[in-house]
Amino acid sequence: MALPKFILGMIFALAIVVGWSWLGGASIGTTLMRVIICAVVIQAGYFVLVYAMIARSAPTPAERSRDAERKLNAPEVTEGQKLGARRSLH
Repeated sequence: MALPKFILGMIFALAIVVGWSWLGGASIGTTLMRVIICAVVIQAGYFVLVYAMIARSAPTPAERSRDAERKLNAPEVTEGQKLGARRSLH
């Protein structure tokens, strides 16, 4: 979802909460509390949605070719040699 659509939808949802509170005869403090809670829930949901979209995205062709190039240029080193090299640096 694009950010402008999200902001417009969030404003619309908050306006509905304000209208519902006003029609229900809620005080200003209660209305403000409802609006803040609604905004936080919507924002958290948007964050989770964007995070899930990023986590599920497939690697791009550029990322795949970069990973393949790294594997070709990396020398073949055994696990024991890696540990020995690390110890010698300290």
